[in-house]
Amino acid sequence: MIKGEIIMSDNKVTRTIVGGHPTGIIGLQPILEEVAKELTGRTDDEIKAKLLKRLSEKNYISSKTKDVYGQAFLGEYKKFVGEPFEDTEAGGLEIKVLGMGCPRCEKLEQDLMSMMAELNIAAGLEHVRDPIEIANYGVIGSPALIINGSVKAVGSVPPKNKLKEWLLEATKTATE
Repeated sequence: MIKGEIIMSDNKVTRTIVGGHPTGIIGLQPILEEVAKELTGRTDDEIKAKLLKRLSEKNYISSKTKDVYGQAFLGEYKKFVGEPFEDTEAGGLEIKVLGMGCPRCEKLEQDLMSMMAELNIAAGLEHVRDPIEIANYGVIGSPALIINGSVKAVGSVPPKNKLKEWLLEATKTATE
């Protein structure tokens, strides 16, 4: 999975997964902030409806895909506010390397790709380089490794045998 930001005039485009596909969404971050302030304590359906309405102003969302987009937006909202959310779209693993691009961050990403290929594991691998987004995960130190929402390492590149152990463990959990 790929997630990042691209500057587009005055709006930021955030790439997220919608219906299993990376999709660019204009203005996601500020709308998540506004909705989090406005709708704290409301139902998921109310939050989803508000997100769809607000994000449809700058993004084309066809009537046939509103449910899929709504679910993806709700997932992004829950991640933003730190609530648990079961991602029904993810059939495999979600792996994130947090780090601005130092040699150790790049090594961790390469080691993960190598290990995933060796183990024939399909997973979404995202390298989060934006310092503000990294701060949202609450880790101090880089590189950091997150597998399916669980922080596995901070401040070091784990040995390949440890990466293998974590990947196999996460794969087993994902298929149960």
